[in-house]
Amino acid sequence: MYTTIDFQTLAEQLKTAGTRRRVAVARPGDEHTKEVIMRSLQEGLADFLLVADEQSREATDGIMNSSPRHVTVFYEKDDVATARKAVSLVKNGDADVLMKGTLNTDVLLRAVLDKENGIMEKGSVLSHITAAEIPAYKKLLLFSDAAVIPRPTTEQFEAIIRYSTEVFRKISNGTPNVALIHCTEKTSEKFPHTISYAEIMKRVGKNAYGNISIGGPMDVKTACDAESGKIKGISSPVVGNADILIFPNIEAGNVFYKTITVFGNALTAGMLCGTTAPVVVASRADSSESKFSSLILACATADKK
Repeated sequence: MYTTIDFQTLAEQLKTAGTRRRVAVARPGDEHTKEVIMRSLQEGLADFLLVADEQSREATDGIMNSSPRHVTVFYEKDDVATARKAVSLVKNGDADVLMKGTLNTDVLLRAVLDKENGIMEKGSVLSHITAAEIPAYKKLLLFSDAAVIPRPTTEQFEAIIRYSTEVFRKISNGTPNVALIHCTEKTSEKFPHTISYAEIMKRVGKNAYGNISIGGPMDVKTACDAESGKIKGISSPVVGNADILIFPNIEAGNVFYKTITVFGNALTAGMLCGTTAPVVVASRADSSESKFSSLILACATADKK
């Protein structure tokens, strides 16, 4: 099991393990994606199955020629066919991770969500998890959902918690500390998500989520700053020591995501969960370093097929 506090450590542990994950990339045409692929090949982190169109043949062939033992290329006629082929490589067990290049996210997601040929786990919920390396915080911080579920129901919150804790356990030792985020510590019918939080807290007592410490509602400062919790008189293993933040809605999660990157110099990595393999759908605005970290996170949490 991995123990990590940053993405560099994760990368080193992947290299030490010596098991290269196989990554299917849907249309690797942009410079950032090509940079991530080349860097991963140079560092021996992964093998790649590139699904491209004829227009990008020169660039794609250049990647393959740089490392022919570790790169395979498939050519498809259009975006829809490209998405379906990349998803099929995961579904058929030829790839362990799916990654988006310049393909539009909605095109790739339609293939991922296809009831017959997609890669959703039966009965699962699609969600997004972000890991952040924040200079002002002492360890890697996971949070969700900043990209997929607008306003989670109780059942969706439960799925988000399960996914987040599963990711945590694959990259770190110990008991995950989960904070249910709100602007105050009060439960109120004015904020339906706090009612979901109360139900989740009840289920924790019945060991519904395995070995975890969970607290909330609480604000982000209380979750990540022990002094804040001390002043408020809140006693919980989570206070000042959160590993995972569960946000009440997509607005809160997304604002936190953008704020820590712009003002906190955070390095972030994100992926979709609820699928049979991690799916990296980095934003066009993400840096190559962020996309590389996302690939590291996905490879570190993927099961070898």
